[in-house]
Amino acid sequence: MLRPEISSTSPSVPAASSSVEAPSQGPRYDFRLPETQSRASAAAVSASSPPGTSGAAGDRSSSSSLPRRPPSARPAQGLFFGNKRSYAESTFASNFTFGTSSSSVRDSNYPQIPKTPLSAGNPQRSSYKSWTPQVGYSATSSSAVSAHSSSVIVAVVEGRGLARGEIGMASVDLKSPQIILSQFADNTTYAKVITKLKILSPLEIIMSNTACVVGNSTKLFNLITENFKNVNFTTIQRKYFNETKGLEYIEQLCTAEFSTVLMEVQSKYYCLAAVAALLKYVEFIQNSVYAPKSLKICFQGSEQTAMIDSSSAQNLELIINNQDCRNNHTLFGVLNYTKTPGGSRRLRSNILEPLVDVETINMRLDCVQELLHDEELFFGLQSVISRFLDTEQLLSVLIQIPKQDTVNAAESKITNLIYLKHTLELVDPLKIALQNCDTPLLRAYYGSLEDKRFGIILEKIKTVINDDARYMKGCLNMRTQKCYAVRSNINEFLDIARRTYTEIVDDIAGMISQLAEKYSLPLRTSFSSARGFFIQMSTDCTALPDDQLPSEFIKISKVKNSYSFTSADLIKMNERCQESLREIYHMTYMIVCKLLSEIYEHIHCLYKLSDAVSMLDMLLSFAHACTLSDYVRPEFTDTLAIKQGWHPILEKISVEKPVANNTYIMEGSNFLIITGPNMSGKSTYLKQIALCQIMAQIGSYVPAEYSSFRIAEQIFTRISTDDDIETNSSTFMKEMKEIAYILHNANDKSLILIDELGRGTNTEEGIGICYAVCEHLLSLKAFTLFATHFLELCHIDVLYPNVENMHFEVQHVKNTSRNKEAILYTYKLSKGLTEEKNYGLKAAEVSSLPPSIVLDAKEITTQITRQILQNQRSTPEMERQRAVYHLATRLVQTARNSRLDPDSLRTYLSNLKKKYEADFPEGEQISGKTEE
Repeated sequence: MLRPEISSTSPSVPAASSSVEAPSQGPRYDFRLPETQSRASAAAVSASSPPGTSGAAGDRSSSSSLPRRPPSARPAQGLFFGNKRSYAESTFASNFTFGTSSSSVRDSNYPQIPKTPLSAGNPQRSSYKSWTPQVGYSATSSSAVSAHSSSVIVAVVEGRGLARGEIGMASVDLKSPQIILSQFADNTTYAKVITKLKILSPLEIIMSNTACVVGNSTKLFNLITENFKNVNFTTIQRKYFNETKGLEYIEQLCTAEFSTVLMEVQSKYYCLAAVAALLKYVEFIQNSVYAPKSLKICFQGSEQTAMIDSSSAQNLELIINNQDCRNNHTLFGVLNYTKTPGGSRRLRSNILEPLVDVETINMRLDCVQELLHDEELFFGLQSVISRFLDTEQLLSVLIQIPKQDTVNAAESKITNLIYLKHTLELVDPLKIALQNCDTPLLRAYYGSLEDKRFGIILEKIKTVINDDARYMKGCLNMRTQKCYAVRSNINEFLDIARRTYTEIVDDIAGMISQLAEKYSLPLRTSFSSARGFFIQMSTDCTALPDDQLPSEFIKISKVKNSYSFTSADLIKMNERCQESLREIYHMTYMIVCKLLSEIYEHIHCLYKLSDAVSMLDMLLSFAHACTLSDYVRPEFTDTLAIKQGWHPILEKISVEKPVANNTYIMEGSNFLIITGPNMSGKSTYLKQIALCQIMAQIGSYVPAEYSSFRIAEQIFTRISTDDDIETNSSTFMKEMKEIAYILHNANDKSLILIDELGRGTNTEEGIGICYAVCEHLLSLKAFTLFATHFLELCHIDVLYPNVENMHFEVQHVKNTSRNKEAILYTYKLSKGLTEEKNYGLKAAEVSSLPPSIVLDAKEITTQITRQILQNQRSTPEMERQRAVYHLATRLVQTARNSRLDPDSLRTYLSNLKKKYEADFPEGEQISGKTEE
């Protein structure tokens, strides 16, 4: 259930004072909770805090935790009945923004809310966005990571003083009953925080009001507001970031299956503080509370997945296509053959956060392999999975207890109980599909479906709900299912109300039949959720007398030859029908609530089901993608080796299969410099490597004949050349910001892709910057691919033996029509430097530049080249050291990864020795110990 939108034009929201209005936008509201706790209670909470902490994590001031709203406290009757969103809008606007309200609006038992200091006289707040949620981002947005509509709320808190840099985060998806906690130490760039937030793609971010004090806001606050301009931002009082209250929330709400999270987080004070503020905030904006022991709460450290920053995700087109955000020419589009919303969400989150645990990845690959080899298992599973609804969202709605009993709440609960019955009836077919599987992961999911609680819940539901009640498409069909969901003879008044409803519906059908006979018109009964029952007619204008409908018909609309209209009598009957329907829903709701209270203790098994369905859906999607192309299962070693690999997105776009290339990177040659003419394929090749790495680490097969990968803990790219108007950054400044981010955060397990660095400034400075960056990255063991047009950079291999030069080949062909030489791109990668000279001039020559301009450019280029280029030659000693280095790295690699038998290994080492002697015949001979 999404939180209500509150915009400046909403009639239920009073006008805000000018001091809190953003220019040309709706008012920005601060969230303040009522202060009702006594001093003694506050002292008790403070005394119970863990050693070294106080009520607010990292603070030394006392804090108070608030009692829940008493059942007697109800809003005024005029505020709300029948529309929960309107009620929440009004309540939130009146209770949390403005300090006073009349007794006619709020119950006297409800505590008064003091006016917030931040809601007036704070010029910084005037720059914030309005409360209207942003549902998806454009591809050009700085925060564009996902095209999905977001319903995630995140609370972030940072330690103060000596604890600065220690970050606690808690997030909840309002469509999913799961809270994710994390706590980690970040550096001064706050790269982990920004990356995690962009992966979550939040609807709203919550922080403490002490983080945004005017003139003294924290660096973290400034970075978040700068990077998330399209996300709603809310501040609440620091004292509600209360780790003691957070631990109490987890103890009260966490389901038994996941209660071990208490052991993980009991000393993680910052994430506990964040979850306390988050849950209290969600309780108020949702106007509901979570049922006890109903939430899945888990702790995720920052070391469990690989980090891909948002810029790299955009450059690699992981989720959104940079040219057109509506098409699916992305890695997500290539792999997304999921059948359920949960499977799609899981695939998206895995692409943005690939796994780093080899054992887990191989378990997934085993499953994909079995699905590919067993067609019966594949099609059987796919058939069952496609019938599941959004299990996570269903569970999220079921465990929320509305604070107000309304028609909408009743209808929602009835609908979701029918969905629950539909979902549980699919458990047995899913077990049958999995019963003959062999891989450990599939067997584990089969075992989780053996849980007896599925049968217990279904049996309890069937004692109350009709066997025929099921999920159906169409609003009228679903309305009928809800009306007759509860069995007969359970509630006599409900049976009477349903008979009344049936009679009214029959009367409507009879009345429309009478009107058809009366006017000799082909009338038929139609239904929509907005209009209720109405009349439709399809006919030519010639069939109507005077081309007019009878005057009895009103609210006439015409689409082509179809008329839609109603009558005064039909409107009255619709009103009677709605009254009868409200009675049915109310009585059904009472029965459903009683039933839900009985099954709440068993409902936690649905977390297992939700996890199994989404994972199976994603694995089926991987297998489906493999059947459409010749993908291969990857291996995991300390070497990145790809034989004849190709670009997966380009394959989807192109009519013909893309040109395949080989890749070989190991610790001994971990830095590739790639050269080649413009449009020869350098950028595409770099992206191809990263996409294959991500596919391998999420458990998918990869587009190649053979592939081996080293686990990458971080994937960095510097590819885009656009400027950024939002941050007032030129092309060169954006390059420098991106490369600085890489230099600050890269480690030995990173995969780094840099495309043509230094193009935004003059040649001398560009070469200097590139050389310095290369030397820094060469001090790491990270795998780096560096594409450049600066050929001077290629000579760095003389000083650093772990540098390899590669280039893309081109062919020169004679253009007979223009009597000129043209370039034919082969897109093949070869060893060594490119032999092409002045290929920029050749590209300019085939364009529409005037010949005189091209000729002058050639002459000037020749003169400059003669002046600044020097022929750098390496000495024999350098060549010898380089050969020894490469031999040593090959021997180390063989010792680590060789699977050869002794005879084959002896032969391989002998050949390696001969190759060394052939490459450097005058060098020192290798002793016989090498063969040993």
